[in-house]
Amino acid sequence: MRTFKALGALLSYPESELVDAIDEIAGAIDEEGLLRGRERRGLDGLLAHLRGTDLLVLQEDYVALFDRTRSLSLNLYEHLYAESRERGQAMAELAMVYRLNGFEIDARELPDHLPLLCEFLSLIALKPARAILADAVTVIEALRQRLARRNSPYAAALAALASLADQAADTELLAALAKAVPVNESSLEAIDAAWAEAPVTFGPDAEPGGCGSARADTASATPDEGRERT
Repeated sequence: MRTFKALGALLSYPESELVDAIDEIAGAIDEEGLLRGRERRGLDGLLAHLRGTDLLVLQEDYVALFDRTRSLSLNLYEHLYAESRERGQAMAELAMVYRLNGFEIDARELPDHLPLLCEFLSLIALKPARAILADAVTVIEALRQRLARRNSPYAAALAALASLADQAADTELLAALAKAVPVNESSLEAIDAAWAEAPVTFGPDAEPGGCGSARADTASATPDEGRERT
């Protein structure tokens, strides 16, 4: 599933290697044909942005969006559990799904990091990949909406990912995630207060449709030997 790997690359920190590979990434997406219509056309803006913007500007913008704006973090479980103990448990379960499918990650990598999840999904069959992605689709849709409000071209990559899940976002969880966003994200105090006071409850007893434990019983894969990470 090269499309998942391509989308994960587009959501990764932009290095010169990524910019040089933009045409190859676009070609891989088009050749596989999983994305069509509006979702595929929407990626053209992001591809053009990455292709035509100075690398240092791309890197500064990426850090400002995804590293310095907590509500845009690409660490999915942060939006559900913040810094609670439940997040650690959820990440351990997701890491176990990776290992059961022969996908080993570096100890420094967070299993809930979206580009890493995309790489994993690229190594398994489409049906289980779509099922696992469904567990994350509500957070992905929340991120898409937040990026769209900022007119960020990265919103298109989130829209493309969401379209590949085998179910739509859960509206109740999506509303809860919207309430967790601080009004003034430029204030570190406001961010910390919002996340401390408005955690999103999620777990075995919560509503379906969120980024819960990935379903190990549905995933099976034989990862490609000698794969390289983007």
